[in-house]
Amino acid sequence: MNPSYEIRPERVAQRDVFGTTLVELIDQDPRVFVLDGDLANSTKADIVARQRPEHFLQMGIAEQNMMGVAAGMASCGLIPWLSSFAVFLVNRDLDQVRVVVAQPGLNVKIAGSYTGLLTGKTGKTHQDISDISVMRAMPGMTVLVPADGVETHSAMIAASAHEGPVYLRLTRDPQPLIFDAAHENDPDHGFRIGKARILREGDDITFIATGEQSVRALQAAQLLDADGISAYVLHVPTIKPLDVDAIIAAAHTGMVITGEDHTIIGGLGSAVAETLSEHLPTRILRMGIDDVFGESAENDDLLEKHQLTPYHMAAAAKRMLGATGSSHP
Repeated sequence: MNPSYEIRPERVAQRDVFGTTLVELIDQDPRVFVLDGDLANSTKADIVARQRPEHFLQMGIAEQNMMGVAAGMASCGLIPWLSSFAVFLVNRDLDQVRVVVAQPGLNVKIAGSYTGLLTGKTGKTHQDISDISVMRAMPGMTVLVPADGVETHSAMIAASAHEGPVYLRLTRDPQPLIFDAAHENDPDHGFRIGKARILREGDDITFIATGEQSVRALQAAQLLDADGISAYVLHVPTIKPLDVDAIIAAAHTGMVITGEDHTIIGGLGSAVAETLSEHLPTRILRMGIDDVFGESAENDDLLEKHQLTPYHMAAAAKRMLGATGSSHP
């Protein structure tokens, strides 16, 4: 029996969890060090700078050099965690990630903060909406995309224990919780690298989502209840390695909607489409950012413009099912 997940009233920022969990990791294993690209006050790695300064290395605005230093540290048996905006760690550092970390399979943890659209009005230059595509295509790279603050903590613990390069996708602003820390150690239903998580059972249509869009998919399923529509919701916190069996099982409804705060090109939607086209051809709608750059605006306005609200997801489900009307208030 799968546990029942509901939207909890608490709102927690993944970046806050990132900072406090780094201190926990350092206390558990002195091999852990944090390398920062002069953005610690934004990523909250400054918590480490204050509380465990001997494990905090300020590398300045020199991200390529920071990646090289991390590779050297990993080759000496240390566990470096890199802290900066994803747009710099993934794009500016791409050649270094490929050559000095991924190719030799070094034990470097890359924490890309300020991902997706909701980045505090940083605008298109500082937003990364294609990072999953890039890192998913990188051989040997594990890609984790937690849904909330609780799962962020669990994913970081697992990532630090995992041998090999890991990319962790983090968001900026406080968002609702759906997971309970008390259950995260459950071997069947807690977070595990490579395993998807069933948030809700249903028979009419399936939502497969990742990151914080999984929370909005769960909200969309709750909206559909009012119309007598039963939606299955699968959260995919590990984009690579992908839980192929869970995705095939989730497609039992015959109609799948994928959701991500990321371009629809090469991300979760592409991974699901590739999987089902090979194993169980299924009607699929990919919901995400449609081949455009981001921009500065209020969070709600951005979600509305790119049709990523729970109401848009619910309305899309009804259209796929041939129903009429809209769940939008």
